[in-house]
Amino acid sequence: MRRFAISALALAARSIAADCNGHAELCDRSYSEVSFVGAHNSPFVGIGPADNQFTSVTKQLDLGVRFLQAQTQEKDGEPEMCHTSCLLEDAGPLTEYLSEIKTWVDGHANEVVTLLITNPDAIDINKYGDAFKSTGFESYVYTPPKKLALNDWPTLGELISSGKRVIVFMDYNMDTSKVPYILDEFAYYFETPFSPTEDNFIQCDIDRPDGAKADDRMYLANHNLNVEILPGVLVPDPLHSAETNSIESITSQTDICMKNYGRYPNVVLRRYDSGPEPTQWVLDPLNAADELETRAYDNDDNQICFFIDIALYRNAPKQHRNIGGFHVRCIQGSDQPHLNQRDIHQV
Repeated sequence: MRRFAISALALAARSIAADCNGHAELCDRSYSEVSFVGAHNSPFVGIGPADNQFTSVTKQLDLGVRFLQAQTQEKDGEPEMCHTSCLLEDAGPLTEYLSEIKTWVDGHANEVVTLLITNPDAIDINKYGDAFKSTGFESYVYTPPKKLALNDWPTLGELISSGKRVIVFMDYNMDTSKVPYILDEFAYYFETPFSPTEDNFIQCDIDRPDGAKADDRMYLANHNLNVEILPGVLVPDPLHSAETNSIESITSQTDICMKNYGRYPNVVLRRYDSGPEPTQWVLDPLNAADELETRAYDNDDNQICFFIDIALYRNAPKQHRNIGGFHVRCIQGSDQPHLNQRDIHQV
């Protein structure tokens, strides 16, 4: 059997400090190089057919969500947190939603948070700007100096140090000439298919925007299962949310994404995050992959096994803490294209 391991010196150099979104390792990582847990339709909490979360926005953030997606509709001329229609689901004014997030951000000085707001009714973008101003949230929001290329984004450390550590995107009907910090989602991201069902759940194809290429864009993987109850009528599937949100289910998709694009998704957008395990540690291996490079060995089954620093797994269940403080994940060697031989030493 051939075995490989990273040198003890390199292992000892790993810091357990947690300075940027929970990890010192992420402080020097560009925003566009980090994988975030996302909450789909974050304000819509409950067990009804239009609800997509079990817990409040505050609790979602406490669990590790750092990318909050939300729908708005027009109500009395103002943006309202409504799902499809305010008659179907109304979670209150945009100002209340922003105020709740701002309160959490106020109390977590080393966290970068992203919002993705939809605007299907083409509400005047200044109404959104007014909501950010009236809640005081505008003071946290990052405004790029120009249209940023993929590699132009500041690091998490730079965003936190500047105090501008909230990034805001809108899917359609934004206007950066009027509100420069509400950014065009599809100028910066592509998404995998929206509202996937069991038949097309585990894949990583480009869906939106039309004709997009992966080059120079971040990307969002929709990982939220739906059920077709009538032809063309889809509803969320809360009954299988534990399985859908499991590490096994997420990595089955993100591994395909890595094969397709040579990098992991920037966002894995989920529903029904409720614990009991903190959400963020599910994506920690994605953030660890490039920074840790690969700590690996070949075994008799031709598998590549990754030793992930337990500093990135401090919230992981005990059964994942092994091999002297390192989590181990093994896959077939032929499935992993990005081994970094610099950190691999034969012993």
